[in-house]
Amino acid sequence: MRPELAQVRTLLLDADGNLFPSEEPAFEASTVVTNRLLERLGSPKRFEADELRRVAVGKNFRATATELAAAAGVALDGELEEWVLAEREAVVAHLGTVLAPDARVSEPLHALAERFALTVVSSSALARLDACFTATRLDGLLPASVRYSAEDSLPQPTSKPDPAVYAHAGVELGVAGGEALAVEDAASGVLSAVGAGFAVVGNLLFVPPDEREDRAAALLAAGALAIVADWWELDALLGGAGTP
Repeated sequence: MRPELAQVRTLLLDADGNLFPSEEPAFEASTVVTNRLLERLGSPKRFEADELRRVAVGKNFRATATELAAAAGVALDGELEEWVLAEREAVVAHLGTVLAPDARVSEPLHALAERFALTVVSSSALARLDACFTATRLDGLLPASVRYSAEDSLPQPTSKPDPAVYAHAGVELGVAGGEALAVEDAASGVLSAVGAGFAVVGNLLFVPPDEREDRAAALLAAGALAIVADWWELDALLGGAGTP
């Protein structure tokens, strides 16, 4: 194990695109709502799902909607919550039908759980996380009680790269600095964790192959101390046996 990881006792796990391949299907549903929002804002811009994924990965819809409204020079004010709810409902319904269990995640996570406490730290709403963890059958290993959401767990909703959700999780768990390690797939998540004082490893398991080189570079530039190709490689990095 790398010396800087020797004190790690808790793993802080990003969810979307990290524990399950939810980014692409989520953006399929989100794009429909986003384009309706753009029409409401009077913007001629319209997104395709993959384009929206590339510009908004690591953020929640609240952050994306706020940025789009600011770019259009329109104040959403009280409407923002209505749009956030509409997008959440569309995405949750879709994810619940397309995600499935994946041994590439569940098996190494069970191995890691024998040595570390596992916690989820996400920008996504808890309702979305509930649907994803149920569909992938990870809810027994990572139950609702160990999930922290930048949308729902804070006094004021926010999104990564704001470090607030990681700082909140650290306080709730009673861990700081080298006692915990974050695992992220997006630069915004790395910035969030580093901003809260946690080391980060970047995970490329669900990153499309043609994007992995650029994503790895972005994760390192944001402050990740290492990059792994999958969860078994993380297990090996943390002193485990790795792929059985």
